[in-house]
Amino acid sequence: METAVVLGRALPTAVVRPRLLALRAGVLAAAVLVGAAAATVTPRVPAGVLVHVVVRALPGEAGTAARALEAAGGRVGGVLDSVDEVTGTVPAGALGVLRSARGVAEVTENAPLHLQASAWDPAGDVGSTFSTARVTGASAFWQAGYTGQGVDVALIDSGVVPVDGLTVPGKVVLGPDLSEESQVPATSALDSFGHGTHVAGIIAGRDDAAAAPYSDPSHFTGMAPGARIVSLKVADAHGLSDVSQVIAAIDWVVQHSDDGVLHIRVLNLSFGTDSTQPWRYDPLAYAAEQAWRHGIVVVVSAGNGGIASTSLSDPAYDPNLLAVGAADTQSTMGVRDDTVAAFSSTGQTRHPDLLAPGVHMVSLRDPGSFVDQTFASTGAVGDRFFRGSGTSQATAVVSGAAALLLSQRPGLSPDQVKELLVSSATHLRDQPSNRQGAGELNLADALTAHTPEDHPRDDGRRALGSGTLEGSRGSFHVSMDGVALTGEQDIFGHAWNSAAMARAEAAADTWDGGTWNGNTWSGSSWTGNTGSGNTWSGNTWSGNTWSGSSWTGNTWSGNTWSGNTWSGNTWSGNTWSGNTWSGNTWSGNTWSGNTWSGNTWSGNTWSADEWLTNTWG
Repeated sequence: METAVVLGRALPTAVVRPRLLALRAGVLAAAVLVGAAAATVTPRVPAGVLVHVVVRALPGEAGTAARALEAAGGRVGGVLDSVDEVTGTVPAGALGVLRSARGVAEVTENAPLHLQASAWDPAGDVGSTFSTARVTGASAFWQAGYTGQGVDVALIDSGVVPVDGLTVPGKVVLGPDLSEESQVPATSALDSFGHGTHVAGIIAGRDDAAAAPYSDPSHFTGMAPGARIVSLKVADAHGLSDVSQVIAAIDWVVQHSDDGVLHIRVLNLSFGTDSTQPWRYDPLAYAAEQAWRHGIVVVVSAGNGGIASTSLSDPAYDPNLLAVGAADTQSTMGVRDDTVAAFSSTGQTRHPDLLAPGVHMVSLRDPGSFVDQTFASTGAVGDRFFRGSGTSQATAVVSGAAALLLSQRPGLSPDQVKELLVSSATHLRDQPSNRQGAGELNLADALTAHTPEDHPRDDGRRALGSGTLEGSRGSFHVSMDGVALTGEQDIFGHAWNSAAMARAEAAADTWDGGTWNGNTWSGSSWTGNTGSGNTWSGNTWSGNTWSGSSWTGNTWSGNTWSGNTWSGNTWSGNTWSGNTWSGNTWSGNTWSGNTWSGNTWSGNTWSADEWLTNTWG
């Protein structure tokens, strides 16, 4: 799952990079969901026998990788330029040559995978959220009575859907939908892509039947089961979003963090762009840093560029935020053999602050979403869950960890939260420091660690926000009728003034009702837990299925939401987070059984009297 922003593990599974949503130059990246829970380990085969492979190319090098596969005596099955992937067959004896070829980042044998049925055991799957809580030490917080209670985590992503695990009363509050799909009642605030739901589950999911201290593995729980999700949707069914939409969402979080019943202390950004300007001048980094300076812990994906990366994604490259890389648990509960995930990014001067589990992570499935339609045959874990890998998932783990710390010590500043998590991390043996930062998340030690002093920040290291919106977009852009959105204008075509916006963001005064940067983006008010124009109020799926297609007739045009359809390139290279939505294949059966229709999904009513407010439950 990949755009400028992706998803876990039981038995050893092949790591394949699925379509990732990313905000890389205008596309919101989602987590990569890794497929299949039970993988079959490929046995040794004679050198001349053809084996199926998935080749992950370096950014923009899919064509070069395809030629390398053919030069190694193989046959190309498909080339996916949008995510830098090539599939095909190659003689087993040529795998080493192919792995070292120019343009090739990784070669994975495409071993057969099987969907996990109801017999899936979360206690025995290292990629389950139940196991992740024990690997990271989150369960120690639960035992001590700290579950994230009283903490709201803002999730700027592709939305969420009310699947089991996110339907506990009050578990999800809907902020504004700033995506193209906000104008379609059947899709407003809902996750047609599949990334936001997966990330939300890792952060704070909890089954209705789950109860503290959450020691029953049969009931799904995320890292901070007592926390609440405030969902702001910015991406559509393809994970597409412009940087201006994300900045508007961040600004909304800052301005409304303590409105009414809201108490937003953590902001999860599982995406990033390949900005062309330094972090000090970048408008996206500036917006995220202003959230930090207004008391919100901003947890950001380092990116999925791997060892070849030269920079963390934007805004993770801002050193004033909390940048998270992904750890590979090697399918064991101990950390002694953990490594930095192959896809996890680093930079020349700015490195991830710490790592968290991010390979083969199992979280909530969004039935019929784009990711589910595309990768259900290899990514689904039974009927409820989906598996994926990426720094998106790792970021979600750390956002949950921050919520746990804040429920234990509500007075912590963002700097203190960062210091506690970084100083208690476990340094991984034989792993480069520039790729692991302080090491892997260790909440068991953070639970009893001394609260550090809250030192004021050096003004000389503050972001300025005086750069260009176009620079923030980097190399990819959303487009309308084939014309890319470029230059200093937001998604509505309204002129962008970085200096004026920076001043307003510093004062937390960018939104006026539902208006931002001179245009109406959402409902006109936010009172308590009611967002005008952003409630469920009987909105249904109205017969639309999540097919990954654009919702025509309800897209962007000038200053309105109708007219032409926005499209764009998906993230490759430094994706938002994650490395795959599927186990070992880009083809196979799509999810075509149960669809969202009318007021029901597979016979269960999700509207009428049950979804009349903009909180779920």
